[in-house]
Amino acid sequence: MYRLRGVLLPAGETVELFVGPDGLLADGPIAGAETLVDGGWIVPGLVDAHCHVGLGPDGGPADLETADEQARTDRDAGALLLRDCGSPLDTTPLQARADLPEIIRAARHLARPKRYVPGLALELDDPALLPEAVAEQAAAGDGWVKLVGDWIDRGAGDLAPLWSDEVLVAAIDAAHAAGARVTAHVFGAEAIPGLVRAGIDCIEHGTGLTDDLIAEMADRGTALVPTLINVETFPDIAARATRYPAYAEHMRRLHAGAADVVRRACEAGVPVYAGTDAGGVIAHGRIADEVVALHEAGHPDALGAASWAARRWLGRPGLEPGHPADLAVYPDDPRADPTVLRRPTLVVLRGRIHPGR
Repeated sequence: MYRLRGVLLPAGETVELFVGPDGLLADGPIAGAETLVDGGWIVPGLVDAHCHVGLGPDGGPADLETADEQARTDRDAGALLLRDCGSPLDTTPLQARADLPEIIRAARHLARPKRYVPGLALELDDPALLPEAVAEQAAAGDGWVKLVGDWIDRGAGDLAPLWSDEVLVAAIDAAHAAGARVTAHVFGAEAIPGLVRAGIDCIEHGTGLTDDLIAEMADRGTALVPTLINVETFPDIAARATRYPAYAEHMRRLHAGAADVVRRACEAGVPVYAGTDAGGVIAHGRIADEVVALHEAGHPDALGAASWAARRWLGRPGLEPGHPADLAVYPDDPRADPTVLRRPTLVVLRGRIHPGR
């Protein structure tokens, strides 16, 4: 049984929180509770809304031991809720672990042959099979399905869509009928209109968003997870794409405009959430860096995008009585200086204490 006293965000009021022996927040004081914190800023557990648990540093599948380490790294950084946007590894055994963050799985990416990172996606020879495949992945995941919306077409020498508008409508309808939401990897602009007009729920990366597309996403409530720390790899990708100069130049332009896309999306009212794209070249445990990047890009509530707002979007509670005590404590106000998020004083997951890092 524990007691924590500090400034609770987002309300900004000094409160006392009590954690019962069941790991849930109590609705009142608990006699004899051990004081863990007496001062500091208390934040509902952070959310990495785009990561890949089970994707190794070489870009291929990792083993379950590596996935376990990735999840623990995120936990110690204060990220206690992870939306896994596609993994070649079945990480369901990790979901039963009380010492690991909650993982919301999107199961496997769906792509076309030779139109994504080799070995990661289920590749459909016939694009007409997409609705059936979406229904299968909806059943295999936790309420999300991940499409690859665009990727380099080596014949064209640049980014290009993978799916027709007609098959996207049928596929997204199939997911919604199964009670799942759909998101898509998209870098450029060409694939986005078909995805948004088909009723997609979220766009990942979205570096090619134009003002017209942003306005349509705002009208529809379509979310954006821009993964800005992943976008920082675009110049390196361009430098390696010597055989495809149009693609390389396109990636450089997308990189240069990424922060402005976030600013314009926020100003238009698009829901924008924090995701690192951890897995592969991006290390796990970097949610603080993504919040800093969103803040610098002009997000008006970058911390909320990685905490209370993201939790609401994913249907998970904040710090409310009767719900798990999932929180992080910081020595200073992370709203004023989001770099504070890199140094959690304490992490509490389901009422269990972790020292942070």
